Amino acid sequence: MAAPVEICHVACCANRAGGGVVSWGRGGLLAFGSCHDVVLYDPAARRAAAALRGHAGRVNCVRWVQRRGGASETELISGGSDKQLILWEWCGTGTWNNQLVKSIPLKGHAEAVCAVDAVYLSDEPDLNLLIASAASDSTVRIWSRHGSEAKCIEILQFGNGFVMDVCLSFLPGSNIPVLACGGDDCEINLFIQQNGQFQKTLILPGHEDWIRGIEWAVCGEDLFLASCAQDCLIRIWKVCTKSKQLPETEDDSIRLKENVFTVKDTDTTYAVTLESVLAGHENWVYAVHWQPAFSKDGSMQQPMRILSASMDKTVIIWEPDKESGVWLEQASLGEVGGNTLGFFDCQFSPDGSMIVAHAFHGALHLWKQATVNKKEWTPEVVISGHFNSVEDVKWDPEGEFIISVGSDQTTRLFAPWKRKETEVTWHEIARPQVHGYDMRCLAMIGRFQFVSGADEKVLRVFRAPKNFIENFSNITGVPMEKLCSHQSSDLPEGATVPALGLSNKAVFEGDTAVQPAEDEETFNTISNQYPEVYFQPLILTEPPPEDHLLQNTLWPEVQKLYGHGYEIFCVACNKSNTVIASACKASKKEHAAIILWNTTTWKKLQSLSFHNLTVTQLAFSPNDKFLLAVSRDRNWSLWRKQDSAESGPVFSCCAYTDKNTAVHSRIIWSCDWTPDSKYFITGSRDKKVIVWGQCDLSVTTEGNMLGSVKPCSTVLDAGDSVTAVSVSRVLSPDGRYIVAVGLENGKIILYTWKQSGQEPALADWTMCVEMDNSQSHALAVKRLCWRHHVGRAGHNDQNSSEWLQLASCGADHCVKIFNVNRFAL
Repeated sequence: MAAPVEICHVACCANRAGGGVVSWGRGGLLAFGSCHDVVLYDPAARRAAAALRGHAGRVNCVRWVQRRGGASETELISGGSDKQLILWEWCGTGTWNNQLVKSIPLKGHAEAVCAVDAVYLSDEPDLNLLIASAASDSTVRIWSRHGSEAKCIEILQFGNGFVMDVCLSFLPGSNIPVLACGGDDCEINLFIQQNGQFQKTLILPGHEDWIRGIEWAVCGEDLFLASCAQDCLIRIWKVCTKSKQLPETEDDSIRLKENVFTVKDTDTTYAVTLESVLAGHENWVYAVHWQPAFSKDGSMQQPMRILSASMDKTVIIWEPDKESGVWLEQASLGEVGGNTLGFFDCQFSPDGSMIVAHAFHGALHLWKQATVNKKEWTPEVVISGHFNSVEDVKWDPEGEFIISVGSDQTTRLFAPWKRKETEVTWHEIARPQVHGYDMRCLAMIGRFQFVSGADEKVLRVFRAPKNFIENFSNITGVPMEKLCSHQSSDLPEGATVPALGLSNKAVFEGDTAVQPAEDEETFNTISNQYPEVYFQPLILTEPPPEDHLLQNTLWPEVQKLYGHGYEIFCVACNKSNTVIASACKASKKEHAAIILWNTTTWKKLQSLSFHNLTVTQLAFSPNDKFLLAVSRDRNWSLWRKQDSAESGPVFSCCAYTDKNTAVHSRIIWSCDWTPDSKYFITGSRDKKVIVWGQCDLSVTTEGNMLGSVKPCSTVLDAGDSVTAVSVSRVLSPDGRYIVAVGLENGKIILYTWKQSGQEPALADWTMCVEMDNSQSHALAVKRLCWRHHVGRAGHNDQNSSEWLQLASCGADHCVKIFNVNRFAL
């Protein structure tokens, strides 16, 4: 039997925790911390391979433990805000997945862990591992792992200073571990292990601000150390063994000062010199990394090439000049313009042909070296997602894409990328709204129009521009004829946000005219330095990179809807796209009213007052005859459509629960309708899920249906607070309703339900699938939404009705799409 549920797509991005959150392994996997998980992403297959769950707080640092011979890593170490480190060990062969990973927790730090490094003490990988970790408790802890046991063997105290980065290696020509620590004292501290204890041996001064990153590299007989700091500089240091016999010549030549130290155990003297200072960045340098060593003729070769990432929005590759040996800038990559703030981290791929950078907003940028001109780097497609809690997600009515909104103040659109030979992968292809308020909810109004609500009093309506529809057609393979209606000729090309505005303004074809040649006079006017139109229409054949998403994929705002007194909380649109219902945060009855809007005139149709506290979700029945509202006051209300007036339909309350009839004893978070509009379902913080019905229209009396709508199911105890429910529009093969339930602990459970007799029976409920830890969310599920049709988006399998797709979003910054096999339920 096929697995009933498989993950089709995960959208997420790296944590905004400074440098060290991203690590690229020799096996080709990119590991990064995303909320509480360590996500393993495969850039070649363009999909997340696994998510390692174990941390109870934000993951701040991730590091693959490099094997000495250059083989693929089998271990990964991560540290988090939950004050612990976890050593992940892969016990299988081939590509990592969630099944065969063992984890060993290392507990001891009193505050959040911010940096970690580890080295094997011998060539045998299963033997001892030496780990160094720095935390905000002003200590660096040294751990030793032997077999499957790990313990802390030493604590290095740093008084009230902080260590930002740590790196371990071995002194040249020996097996003596050396630890470099860089922190807020602007000095690099070198510790050498002697008699099993790390002794502070040398201080390397020079940086004039906090040190953000340090990394060792072994090159032949020498050991190099690269360090970077908030003084915008990178320093390269060289450690080599010093021969004793040469007497010091007393000449007047200018020489670099040597820092000399002797190791007692082996009686060897080492000299540390400053090799170079690299100035090229104009802002804090957050990270510096060497290109990974590669195996050549049986020995490891270390390329002389480093990569640095800075808050000045650039990533620079440095190499020594062939003739003079002076380190020079080889290439500078990064973002031009846009509303971004620079880079936290950067990494070379194992073979040095690709670069990943981790931007301030958590987004990953990937560049690939051009095959012909080696100095040219081109942007590549890479995973992207929200960098804060995702509040709502909806399928487009045709089921070709999803749109999500989040507290990171963005609205993102994900769609399947269809190519001839490879399998379909999902990608973010547009960011219709980049806002100044945290986003809260959205509803699709037809295919290429949506309304969204944020922590402000207005609702905003957006319509897709022509440029988006063309690119959407190219990427998803849906022909333009199917997408475009007759009025497409007057659609704007794109949208742009004015310098001081919040609203996306439409840009029409004539507006993106070529700027006049830059004469001296024209350039100096203020308006020319800050152009009004940042939008540049681009024809895409593949998903756009991050800097393009930031400014060229906005949708123009066509309307604002004013009427609510507090922050918008929920919004819904009926099936025929004629009416929008919305509600806002409320602690009094007058503010808790639901407002209905006409989608052609955008006028306010009606205000429905019933609830006393915030309405948490609204849902129109699939036949458009009813509107259901659930609220923080623990009750639901059902509104029935009366005869339409000229202005639009009129709704009146026909059923509700009150103090005496309520079944839920806590806030009702979510509700949904069955596809035949006969029943609706509610889910609450009291862990109960209840099906109510029957909403029969045969009730001819114009009055209320108060008596006839009652619980049709027994109370389903979901085991934790229910934060989301959704009923599939497609029934299971045996004619049962398929219900997805999302919980506050992140779990998603699939049930089926069918009324058997007159009285509700417990046997009507069947639990089909409880998604395991690796599939579900790490924090509360915020919204679930089934695709309205059978089949999988991008697969043209509408005829084989085996698959359904379910989209979910959660407080763990993730948007997920699941393929559900309805024959396996």
